[in-house]
Amino acid sequence: MFDFGFSELVVIGIVMLIVVGPERLPKVARTAGHLLGRLQRYVSDVKSDIQREMQLEELKKLQEQVRQQAQTIENSVRAQVATVEGEVSRAGEELRALEAAATGAATAPGAVPAEGAAAPASAQLELGLPSSQPSSSSNTPNQADKA
Repeated sequence: MFDFGFSELVVIGIVMLIVVGPERLPKVARTAGHLLGRLQRYVSDVKSDIQREMQLEELKKLQEQVRQQAQTIENSVRAQVATVEGEVSRAGEELRALEAAATGAATAPGAVPAEGAAAPASAQLELGLPSSQPSSSSNTPNQADKA
């Protein structure tokens, strides 16, 4: 703290001995030592408080940086999620459209026949299967079988 050499301390001791006197010098020296110790403790407390405040400020800055980085990451993740949700939604819409087109294509030939075309007689004919219903001329043999 102070830069005193041995010779300077001897001069200070001699001056104190002359000013204070030999009877009170030990008591004054003890009191000065206690005061100097208190001063050193006070200075060290102030230094430690300042260091704690500096560390606290550094931690607050670090915390703010981490918070900003977390916010940036969260925003990018939300953007990615929104993009993926949009793609999934579009894929779902395309799938529904394809299903509707496939369903519409399967029901469209039998739904409304064209004006010039005759409606098929049965669902088997729609599917291209041979008809199992007998024609009107074959009704008579069936009736004969029953009789």
